[in-house]
Amino acid sequence: MEHKIITIVGATCSGKTQIGIILASKFDAEIISADSRQIYKYLNIGTAKPDKNELAKIKHHFINLLEPNENYNASHFETAALKIIDNLLKNKKVPIIVGGSGLYIKALVDGIFNSVEVDEEYRNELLEKKKRFGDEYLYAELKKADPESAAKMLSQNWKRVMRALEVFHLTGQSIGFHQKKYKRNKKFNFRLHGLKWERSLLYENIDNRIDDMIENGLVSEVESLLDRGYSKNLNSLNTVGYKEIISYLEGEISLGRAIELIKRNTRRYAKRQLTWFRSDERIIWHDIKSQKDIYRVAELIINSEEIR
Repeated sequence: MEHKIITIVGATCSGKTQIGIILASKFDAEIISADSRQIYKYLNIGTAKPDKNELAKIKHHFINLLEPNENYNASHFETAALKIIDNLLKNKKVPIIVGGSGLYIKALVDGIFNSVEVDEEYRNELLEKKKRFGDEYLYAELKKADPESAAKMLSQNWKRVMRALEVFHLTGQSIGFHQKKYKRNKKFNFRLHGLKWERSLLYENIDNRIDDMIENGLVSEVESLLDRGYSKNLNSLNTVGYKEIISYLEGEISLGRAIELIKRNTRRYAKRQLTWFRSDERIIWHDIKSQKDIYRVAELIINSEEIR
């Protein structure tokens, strides 16, 4: 029997956390966070984590799980999240998925290809090229070898670019070709609900959130991370909000400019998120124009989904 699993997706600042908590309270559920940055300790303000009261009210998984210098990816998330879902269902608890990291959602819902072996010699060769020529060089190599996969990636996501190059080198086929062949036995029916704001309103939400982050101590949070000895080059800190404040702290830009860049880069990130999710025809989209609509949509989902 397939179990229905409510899944809430959407861009940053769209109200996913709030709706997730409303639903979890109604269904006596636990939330599985599909956010690739909230999984790290100490990255609180800049990742808009649920606050202490929200975390105390509803149990969240994959929040504050890792040190900032630990590596994690969508494949790890898929494996761990499926185990947690199984355990929750065995204990008569309802899992609700909430998150905006598209690759994490895809990994959990559809599975992620991870079976081609690692070629350490070739990987070291790619790492040397990255060191000498930079991310754009690797990305250009992928565009020549596998333009379809390159079109779905950003040059700064060099680990994904490198893996795609490695798979093509080992098999002669694109990583997308192998992913399409990969099928996981489905025992869960992920019911995907997306939150859709008019773009100007979403951007207003983003600007307001960034202002709140600065007021609530984002600069001090970044200073604290660096004081703990974490390198500014960590993947976890290559995140909108953190990298701009690091540039400010190093004297490269003013605080005002850092705030402008955080707002601009967050808007760009939100646009990429929506582009990713809109390609999934399974998502049921809900129009939201105000905070009042958050409660309306939550009630609609509660009434439309027979979870137990």
